[in-house]
Amino acid sequence: MLDLTFTEPAPRVIHGLEGDWEMVIGMEVHAQVSSKAKLFSGASTEFGAEPNSNVSFVDAAMPGMLPVINEFCVEQAVRTGLGLNARINLFSAFDRKNYFYPDLPQGYQISQLYHPIVGEGEVIVWMGEGTARRVRIERIHLEQDAGKSIHDMDPEYSFVDLNRTGVALMEIVSRPDIRSPEEAAAYVGKLRQIMRYLGTCDGNMQNGNLRADVNVSVCRPGDYEKYRETGDFSHLGTRCEIKNMNSMRFIQQAIEYEARRQIAILEDGGEVVQETRLYDPNKGETRSMRSKEEAHDYRYFPCPDLLPLELEAAWVEEIRASLPELPDAKKARFVRDYGITEYDAGVLTAEREAADFFEEVARGRDGKMAANWVINELFGRLNKEGRTIGESPVSAAQLGAILDLIRKGDISGKIAKDLFEIVWTEGGDPVRIVEERGMKQVTDSAAIEKVVDEIMAANPAQLEKAKANPKVAGWFVGQVMKATQGKANPQVVNEIVRRKLAG
Repeated sequence: MLDLTFTEPAPRVIHGLEGDWEMVIGMEVHAQVSSKAKLFSGASTEFGAEPNSNVSFVDAAMPGMLPVINEFCVEQAVRTGLGLNARINLFSAFDRKNYFYPDLPQGYQISQLYHPIVGEGEVIVWMGEGTARRVRIERIHLEQDAGKSIHDMDPEYSFVDLNRTGVALMEIVSRPDIRSPEEAAAYVGKLRQIMRYLGTCDGNMQNGNLRADVNVSVCRPGDYEKYRETGDFSHLGTRCEIKNMNSMRFIQQAIEYEARRQIAILEDGGEVVQETRLYDPNKGETRSMRSKEEAHDYRYFPCPDLLPLELEAAWVEEIRASLPELPDAKKARFVRDYGITEYDAGVLTAEREAADFFEEVARGRDGKMAANWVINELFGRLNKEGRTIGESPVSAAQLGAILDLIRKGDISGKIAKDLFEIVWTEGGDPVRIVEERGMKQVTDSAAIEKVVDEIMAANPAQLEKAKANPKVAGWFVGQVMKATQGKANPQVVNEIVRRKLAG
């Protein structure tokens, strides 16, 4: 059973010239559905293809071409909703959102306003041990993406690439429950993590597959609580939307700047104008893009080319039954079953592939030792070389074999690190490598005692110091390990040295 007992962190307070202010943040996250075909056509969604090569007649809005719903995209949206503990609407419908862009061939976007496919849900955003923010999800709707306008290829002309046109997006709309830039970034990160576990969005922000529109307003302390009690948004202040954020760092910077900009306006006696803004990372500031549109500005109406979606409850339950174990549940299980810390469990479950790797290493072995090796040795080396877990030269089976050799006493921790390096660079079976290269540690007490006696006899002055001060005993242990090329069993060495000094 997943324990979700936590304390919500206090909101970020900004000290203005005329008292304190608090941030209020809501987000609209656009997640590209992981699908090989677009939402209403069979055109490919492959990233990096030649411009305008993944465009069907439907995408190009050729006369007489009608959209056909991609069932797999619908399934992916349902899967995402279930992963966010949201209500799945068995009835949903598509609407036309009318506006003009050169890269929107139809002159409208097919979206869902009145009847979205997913209703209310929630996301638990962990902000530290024992603290988390519960962010309510208002809705998730399916819609098609627009194309891309390119303005930097020619000094006189702009170009249009329609490859993204018609790609399926899930717009995940939160309530204004986020109270700091750090929570906003963590929220997007948590959504990304959940969808990657589910396989519904790859979360690649660099490719534009995950983008966020951030709504920011400021209010006085206590006003947010009034909003939660009454549902009256006027308590939250006028919001401004920052469009198309595709970086966690930029999201935080943009929120910080925008909140302080609004506070400065209000404390100067002005009024914040509701508008859409862009963030300029070079200048570290937001700038006005256009006045904020409302739903009536887009002249929404039901799409006449698509029938409503009517889902069967049994089909939704089949999808629910196929869901993988999600991050929070996996994290709690790792803490419980493997005896590791909550922090280590969080690191290991950050990516599904990493969690699977750890679990294969830890199965039937000491969980704490497995976590230590996976996090410190494996992840450390992967990060250093800029590799993913899928690119690891050391497999889970190989790392598990190294841990088995440590447990059986065949190798010491130091030898294990040398062995890890060999497997990383050369590959091979760890057991065979230890045998063929004579890396097995010496556990013969008599042989080790002989080395200890030789070193003590050769260093009488150091021996007297060690007898007077037991802390110096470590010097002899180090010399024995050096003389045996690290092959002597450290525990046996320590016991013999202590016995000799005590005698």
